[in-house]
Amino acid sequence: MRIALFSDIHANLPAFEAFLTDLDSRKVDAVYCLGDMIGYNIWPNEIITEIRRRRIATLAGNHDQKTSGYAYELLSADNRAYLNTLPAHIKLEYQLNNTHLNIILAHGSTRRINEYILEDTDEAYVLEIMNETKADVLCVGHSHLPYYRMIGNKHLINIGSVGKPKDGNPDGCYVLLTIDENIKVDFVRFAYDLEKAAKAVETSPLPDELAGRLRKAY
Repeated sequence: MRIALFSDIHANLPAFEAFLTDLDSRKVDAVYCLGDMIGYNIWPNEIITEIRRRRIATLAGNHDQKTSGYAYELLSADNRAYLNTLPAHIKLEYQLNNTHLNIILAHGSTRRINEYILEDTDEAYVLEIMNETKADVLCVGHSHLPYYRMIGNKHLINIGSVGKPKDGNPDGCYVLLTIDENIKVDFVRFAYDLEKAAKAVETSPLPDELAGRLRKAY
């Protein structure tokens, strides 16, 4: 089983289109979005429409729940209604080698949609979260900082950001998770028309600072 996981598009259509082109070139069995389709750029409706057209299972991100401000008021009524019905978490349960493997998908964490689970978050705290949800693999977004961390025999993965990286690399990021006898995590980086996305911000009512953050990936 090969699963694609992506998150934090933030209404960046050039990045989203480049992501889909890369994704479509790979053989995956399932695709999941961990939220934050909107905010920070001008194309929320185009992104939501395509995610719905492809029937991609999607979580609610913290930005998907916002309603005020230019970036959020661009949403159509139909797409707002869609966002309001998205789940907080997705649990995938596998039977492998006569044992169970539980994969939990969350935006921030399973406790709070806007919680940052970072690479250096206290190990005991992460284990507490994973144990209470019976997660063998916990996949999150929100921080836009990709990493893969083993804690004992448990897997913690931040899948990074498609449309607003913050790790100093402006290329979009998503994860390919391969499940067989072992868990394999591959981070995929892809270039996109960054200037198109940045200039869309600069010619909109959004703060120009957001364009600078796209260019410098912070």
